[in-house]
Amino acid sequence: MAKTNKLEKLYQTVANCEELGLDLPNGVIDQITAMEEQLIKDEVLPLIHDNIEPTLKQVKRPLVLVVEYAPKGTLRVNLSRKVNITAQISDAKEITPDPIVEHTEKKKGGKKVVLNPRTRLRITMPDGHIIEESTAQETLRQFILSVGVDRVRAVGLKVNKVPLVSNTIDSKYKTSQKSLGRGWYLMTCSDTATKKRQIETIATAIGIDVNVDIV
Repeated sequence: MAKTNKLEKLYQTVANCEELGLDLPNGVIDQITAMEEQLIKDEVLPLIHDNIEPTLKQVKRPLVLVVEYAPKGTLRVNLSRKVNITAQISDAKEITPDPIVEHTEKKKGGKKVVLNPRTRLRITMPDGHIIEESTAQETLRQFILSVGVDRVRAVGLKVNKVPLVSNTIDSKYKTSQKSLGRGWYLMTCSDTATKKRQIETIATAIGIDVNVDIV
């Protein structure tokens, strides 16, 4: 309910700015887009899975159903046999939540974990630009935003079974998932050395040369 109220307020902000001829505040459209996509993931996809998918199992050939929705119009469903929809619609985006990860609870009474001193990361980018934030996790986050969330997502890294870049809030590690915008979350539950390796792996996978130092 709180998310719905916030989305309604964002819509009202857009309407007010249009009525007054004012520029929209920075980030409003990005917030609306992220919340609309999250609404589809949370509310629409479960309906498709529970009600539509069982019926479609009767169909033995691949197809694409394109749903056109206009707030003041009618809902239209279009059928296509061209299953690679992203090749036909340039801004098509797959909205599929990452699967829920099952975590096993560790028994209490084990060895105490000794925490290492807090360290940071310094990343020197190919053009000489340096990314160095006050924490290692924020440096990793800024690096991912710099090179592109979609590119990093495609690398497929996981941390504690959870995708490094995920569109699902994990029940166990939700406090360690930091927003990247547009419904994406960065898994930061790892030490600095692991984050360093993650950055180097990402850089190699996307074909850029970076230097990463622990400071």
